[in-house]
Amino acid sequence: MSAPIRPPIRLGADIGGTFTDIALECRGRMFSTKVLTNYAAPEQAILDGIDVVLAEAGIGLADLDIVIHGTTLATNALIERRGAKTAFVTTEGFRDVIEMRTENRFAQYDLNMQLPKPLIPREHRFAVKGRIGAQGQELAALDEAGLETLAGQIAAQGFGAVAIGFIHSYMNPAHERRAREIVAAKVAVPISISAEVSPQMREFERFNTVCANAYVRPQMADYLTRLQARLKALGATCPVFMIHSGGGLISVETASEFPVRLVESGPAGGAIFAADVAQRFGLEKVVSYDMGGTTAKICLIEDYAPKTARSFEVARTYRFAKGSGMPISIPVIEMIEIGAGGGSLAWVDAMGRIQTGPESAGSEPGPACYQRGGLHPAITDADLVLGKLDAENFAGGAIRLSTAAAEAAILRDVGGKLGLGAEAAAFGICEVVDENMANAARVHAVENGKNISDNVMIAFGGAAPLHAARLCEKLGIDRCLIPVGAGVGSAIGFLKAPFGYEALASHILRLAAFKAGAVNGLLGGLKATAEGFVRAGTDAPIQCEITAFMRYVGQGWEIPVTLPDRDFTDADADMLRSNFCENYARFFGRAIEGLDGLEIEIVTWSVKAQDQRAKPDQIALTSGGAEVGHKLSRPVFDPSRGEFIDTAIIDRNDLHPGARVEGPAVIIERETSTVVTAPFDVVVQSDGSLLLIRKGGRDA
Repeated sequence: MSAPIRPPIRLGADIGGTFTDIALECRGRMFSTKVLTNYAAPEQAILDGIDVVLAEAGIGLADLDIVIHGTTLATNALIERRGAKTAFVTTEGFRDVIEMRTENRFAQYDLNMQLPKPLIPREHRFAVKGRIGAQGQELAALDEAGLETLAGQIAAQGFGAVAIGFIHSYMNPAHERRAREIVAAKVAVPISISAEVSPQMREFERFNTVCANAYVRPQMADYLTRLQARLKALGATCPVFMIHSGGGLISVETASEFPVRLVESGPAGGAIFAADVAQRFGLEKVVSYDMGGTTAKICLIEDYAPKTARSFEVARTYRFAKGSGMPISIPVIEMIEIGAGGGSLAWVDAMGRIQTGPESAGSEPGPACYQRGGLHPAITDADLVLGKLDAENFAGGAIRLSTAAAEAAILRDVGGKLGLGAEAAAFGICEVVDENMANAARVHAVENGKNISDNVMIAFGGAAPLHAARLCEKLGIDRCLIPVGAGVGSAIGFLKAPFGYEALASHILRLAAFKAGAVNGLLGGLKATAEGFVRAGTDAPIQCEITAFMRYVGQGWEIPVTLPDRDFTDADADMLRSNFCENYARFFGRAIEGLDGLEIEIVTWSVKAQDQRAKPDQIALTSGGAEVGHKLSRPVFDPSRGEFIDTAIIDRNDLHPGARVEGPAVIIERETSTVVTAPFDVVVQSDGSLLLIRKGGRDA
């Protein structure tokens, strides 16, 4: 009789701006820890965290079956401009596209508005003759002799990476591929071409994306090589996979070639974690709230799936205004992100208003209360002064906090400038950051045509449970779930992610000229590409989702229309027209009808492939329970009452399913603490999740 097959032992590792989170799934149990991120050697923090969870589980590195990794390193390199010296080769006449941008003004009435500097300065941008037309035809041959001369200049100037972006290469990549061959013959550095990185229409976004990919490619490839080598040297034999911004898993080799796909990998894991929780509890309308050490992320989840988009912005420079950042044109889980994490610094602006972020203390030096050299007050300092945190038991006792240092920093940078005491200033800091997050959530919901109060909040990340109840008060949300493992939610989300990849291509086609043969050929190529990346990680059955991004001819943007996964016939043009009009009416209230000659066109095609996963076991959400008492308490500031209240302090491990705790209370655990304000009670669910329920609310 053969021995039973054991479930695979899987580990998720998430490098954040302040903490590196580790989650180990072993023998039906979850082991987790948080360690401070090591900026000089990011892989060291992963190894340190792995040592902790392996020791708790009683296994060794050789027992691991898979490591899944997400990181903010690519994002940070773009924000801090710490990438490789990069050359950009483009079509003659388009050298300044990434500097001219789209000429939109993100601050229309600011006469002193400054556009963000391009990632690659003008002296590092090179133009070559040759031209592909909008239909993919060659209008002028590529100047290969001139390109060889440029390649010699690039080699002589010591560039660490090369990006190639030609006009209309998404329709015909022949010139870009030939240019790569010519440059590679003289330059032994990574070369990225836009037709592979982002084969989509709109040259500014496409050029910027290929430049970003090339810019971070050497650094990310070096880091991933070091990580694999060190894991192997310590005895690990399992493969390492990366989670990409769209929420799927890809191989390290793919991630090294297309590192721009990793820019939102950590937040994507958090959204997957929240979607999994939503599906387990049968919650069809959810807003996920992920607050870590550097940023806060808010994502709408409907029918157990996060919303997705084809582009997003990194490093918004003007009060997080849309259009003030660096556009990256890749598939991504759509969310709104603001500089509001536990390490975000508080300050007073010229008008005497308290502001928070986007600057963060990170892990080095960290908030003032860490006593690691930080002098400026962070949100964590304000949380400590208000009693939300236990100075002796932060991060399971691994970091001892100093209330005196927090108060001194708050008084120096905020309280002293406004004539406020430390506690009043700390309350002001927390109210500002909570209101900023509430506004971000409202805007995100309105932009998607949703009412935020109709949702259940799922809060996770090291800092989110500290602020979730107050955020629900401001947003009119009656229920909030704090799942088990909330403090390392993104790392756990990595373990829930499918092997997946989305391939896109812009190919403009009017429905009046719809030819099924050409469409089937295009989609067949995209499907082969997407499935090829998925097959690098799994042999499981693959499901594909086909999407056409469509518009009325003359419009400036497109809407997504889901298509069946099958071969098309010429008669399917009517089906596409009907589906588009139905989706258009859903987005804008009604379709545009009755105008002669108003044609519909498809701009971009997408094939998303991923392996099929079993649905999680369903859990009934319960709101009733037996009230439990408490032994410990301490004064905690309650914003709904505007004063310090003697508040119950309860260890989450001491609570059992069905227990009910009346607010105010603080429920502590190693990776985070859940602050239950006076308007809420908590009921422990059957899986150990905490459900915050508003007293007297719809679900109380």
